[in-house]
Amino acid sequence: MASRTTEAGIDKTTAPPLPAPEANIVPEPYTKRFKNKEVSKFVDPCAEASKASMDCMNHHDYERDKCLDYFQAYRDCKKAWQAQLRADRRAGKDV
Repeated sequence: MASRTTEAGIDKTTAPPLPAPEANIVPEPYTKRFKNKEVSKFVDPCAEASKASMDCMNHHDYERDKCLDYFQAYRDCKKAWQAQLRADRRAGKDV
């Protein structure tokens, strides 16, 4: 039996719509995020894609098959971030 409310009793039918998965494929520029990073604080330029995938899971009562596009967008974002990080390191940029 699928629930239309969250554990806190919030009605999901009035929740804001989910963003399109394609909107989160490109990571936020990591240098911008790292610049103000605290020591030992984890920084993820793909945090928006991660949040969108979890919001999708919450919205669909944890039916993973309905959120596969969001998971793929997160994987693509992480892949793009890591590729840019490697390219910058090879170019000698301070990361």
